[in-house]
Amino acid sequence: MDIAGVLHDHGLLTATQLELVRQEANGVRADQLAVELGYVDEAVALRTIGDEIGLPFMDLRDFDVDRQVLAKFPTTPIYRHSLLPLHERDGRVVVATSDPFDLEPLDELGALSGVRIVPALAPRNEIVRLIKDNLGVGGDTVNKLVAQTSDEVELLDSIDDDLGELAEQAQEASVIRLVNELLVEALEQQASDIHVEPSERGLRVRFRVDGILRVQPIPPEINQFVQAIVTRLKIMARLNIAEKRRPQDGRIQLRVSGREIDVRVSIIPMLHGEGIVMRLLDKERMVFELDNVGMPTEVLEPFRELISLPHGIVLVTGPTGSGKTSTLYSALTAIKSPATKIITVEDPVEYQTEGISQIQVQSKVGLTFAAGLRSILRHDPDVVLIGEIRDGETAQSAIQASLTGHLVFSTLHTNDAPGAITRLVDMGVEPYLVASTVEAALAQRLVRVLCKSCKEPYQPNPDDLPPDFPKEALANSDVYRPVGCRACRDVGYAGRTGVFELMRMDTDLRRMTVEQVGTDVLARHARDHGMLTLRESGWGKVLDGTTSIDEVLRITKGDYVG
Repeated sequence: MDIAGVLHDHGLLTATQLELVRQEANGVRADQLAVELGYVDEAVALRTIGDEIGLPFMDLRDFDVDRQVLAKFPTTPIYRHSLLPLHERDGRVVVATSDPFDLEPLDELGALSGVRIVPALAPRNEIVRLIKDNLGVGGDTVNKLVAQTSDEVELLDSIDDDLGELAEQAQEASVIRLVNELLVEALEQQASDIHVEPSERGLRVRFRVDGILRVQPIPPEINQFVQAIVTRLKIMARLNIAEKRRPQDGRIQLRVSGREIDVRVSIIPMLHGEGIVMRLLDKERMVFELDNVGMPTEVLEPFRELISLPHGIVLVTGPTGSGKTSTLYSALTAIKSPATKIITVEDPVEYQTEGISQIQVQSKVGLTFAAGLRSILRHDPDVVLIGEIRDGETAQSAIQASLTGHLVFSTLHTNDAPGAITRLVDMGVEPYLVASTVEAALAQRLVRVLCKSCKEPYQPNPDDLPPDFPKEALANSDVYRPVGCRACRDVGYAGRTGVFELMRMDTDLRRMTVEQVGTDVLARHARDHGMLTLRESGWGKVLDGTTSIDEVLRITKGDYVG
């Protein structure tokens, strides 16, 4: 069958594209090559071919697979050939395939199951997605369906081969591939963390995507591989595989499909086994630019002025996972130059950046934040980043660094910007030192961004709006809400951006700091003099269509001040 000719006859390929496809085919199916080159959509091509050869086309985007029918089939050919039994009709089972010209896999599936099969066409990525949703991530590996080893994941650090019997099962090809598939799937979903949690009922795997944990479907048979999975991850992170009573932390450096990935591994013994959390740092996705963090103009412009000061302390506050480190690295990137010496002290060093000297805290040998800061001041820095001010000693060191003519960046765990001032005083720093050194405090949170493919405008009921929502702005702005589609995996959101609260110190705030007034008094003064609160920054993101009202309420609970 002249597939390229069929696509051309139906107006899907121009004469020039037809000629190019025929020249470049070289054993590749013409429609697949046309899809790869971007000439035609796969679904459109398959629908056209199906019409020619008499096979139906199935749209699987919102399809619910009949799991009772699926249970009749062995998983080996399903995973190996990307075939998916969909439902039963007239005593036959409709099976989705993306290759209408390769009938042997369908014959194999029919022979192994003893069921009569009717093929239907569907895009391969939709078939694979439904296989994962219904049979779980790595289900083929669990069933020992390893026809070849996966070269998609490459370990950048060497592994000691002489690890004894304890590691023998963990080094089997099937276990290695299962762990690799878990990492690849997490990266495809753009997860920041992987949680592998043992429980009385078996293993649970969850991915944190855009700050929200999502349970991943996995086959129940995976439970017999739990210890092998844990051991394999320990080997990759160069941890003690025999130690099961104490927490361990390690690091894995990978190359996945050509992308360098840094994985931070934390293992803690729990009631039903060892729990694992892996933090994924995708170096290709790390673009540190202040213009991309989501600051509104009224915050961005003064923040750029602050990070250009010759000395002083700039604090970024917020809970864990609120993007503080990314904001600080964006600030360092903005001021980085051959004429500026920048040194950081971090625990751990999350992002390795060219042109910045970075120090890893090593508490076991006495290299704490405070000790590291005292040492690096003898290296003649212009700008210093302290990963976190955790105690009074580190706070005092930061103050001294600022007083000796250095610009100091650091983070604190407080709920809002004014709280950073009182937190330093609570740590034992003299109020007059805080007043004379701190230039600003920036509080931030991360809100999920509405999916551009499916968000819809709506008119909210004024009575249901929060009391501090700027209702008068609704006359000139649309408000959007999440819907859910294939592009965002039916969540309604895709990606995150920041909301910010910047409090710049002025003469009155410095005086109030010395007088040790309460946080609420500092906050009231800052708001009266133009500070946008986190909630107000969030409402701005709602009114420009970036996020939803519910999302702002979710991340700013307790922040509303009437």
